Amino acid sequence: MKNVHKIEIEVKGSDWESILDAAFTKKNKDLQVEGFRKGKCPKNVYMQKFGIESLYMDAIDEAVEKAYAEAIKDNDLVPVCQPDMDVKEIDKDHVKFEFTIITKPEVKLGEYKNLGVKKDKVKVTNDEIESEVAKLCSRFAEIVVKEDGEVEEGNTAVIDFEGYVDGEKLDGGTGANYPLEIGSHTFIPGFEEGVVGMKVGETKELNLKFPENYTPELANKDVKFDVTVREIKERVLPELNEDFYADLGYEDIKTEEELKAEVKKAIEARKEEEAKNKYLDDVLEAASKNLEVEINPEIIDDEVHRMINQFGEQLKMQGISLEQYFQFTGSSHEDMHKQMEPEAEKRVKYRYLIEEVAQAEKIEVTDEEAEKEAETMAANYGIEKEEFLTHFGGLEVVKYDVRMRRALEVLGGEEVK
Repeated sequence: MKNVHKIEIEVKGSDWESILDAAFTKKNKDLQVEGFRKGKCPKNVYMQKFGIESLYMDAIDEAVEKAYAEAIKDNDLVPVCQPDMDVKEIDKDHVKFEFTIITKPEVKLGEYKNLGVKKDKVKVTNDEIESEVAKLCSRFAEIVVKEDGEVEEGNTAVIDFEGYVDGEKLDGGTGANYPLEIGSHTFIPGFEEGVVGMKVGETKELNLKFPENYTPELANKDVKFDVTVREIKERVLPELNEDFYADLGYEDIKTEEELKAEVKKAIEARKEEEAKNKYLDDVLEAASKNLEVEINPEIIDDEVHRMINQFGEQLKMQGISLEQYFQFTGSSHEDMHKQMEPEAEKRVKYRYLIEEVAQAEKIEVTDEEAEKEAETMAANYGIEKEEFLTHFGGLEVVKYDVRMRRALEVLGGEEVK
């Protein structure tokens, strides 16, 4: 492929000699040789005992970074993924590296306007409004003790229970003052249904069967539970009044009709955003079909690694490591890599598409515009602009980000000023 560049770089003479000296100093620092204090072994003694070859690995680590920088600079290359490196030759006088550097592949932009993609029309139904109002009420529901009556669906029954299998008490099958929410399906099938209709102080025997997919030692076995209801709690929904509207943060709303109108606006805004995102994704998909580009497997591989790292960071915020995730799910790094490859390829293709649109539309972003955008974004994060730029990657990354967003607006049918 035209975007695969094999570059040889040789490090020799005094440059290689100084790198070998630095490798020796590093090795000698913690070295204990008989007859010498730690870290004080003379170089000639070291060479006789261990040979110059023992320095090569550390020397390569030191030399490769400079050699790679030289390969990029001298050949005016902009790598798009991690390079491959091979040591072709190495001895006391020189080292020769071969770098395989992949740059952006050739991209031919096809038709990206007037693609016939339609944006979904947004409609909010009365059922959706009622459902959203019900969710708001449920969020502010109070849990109170039910003074009279029996256990009903949605109630929480505080129970004592003991389980028996083959006449023996079930290990782990005993509980006292256990809050069982009816409808949560916490226990095996039939248990919650058996508690429904019971009253406070009532004791009942439930004769059930463990399901087939239960633990092997209990699957399909008969089990008896003795259950006593100690207390019944129910959720009491708030009244639709001004106090409730104030609790929701709507100080100006006075009536149920006004609340529903506000809820409708919120649902519409959410649906509009969802419709916009879907429309843009549909446009990107349609336009990418007209794009001509051959993407190297290494580029896809690099994108997958980026995605896995992002996923790992998200897990870390939840207190879970990638290794733990693989254990929990019975999967592996290789499984995840393979699973993410199609999405990675799509992301790379979309990125190249947007970059080509930005170029075709001659979209440019000035330093002043980027500075202003950085200030806005920093304010959104509640940090200083300099701190934001450090974390974001600098002003050039902000420029690229703004440029890509403007290109997306063009794809979405908006004029860019």
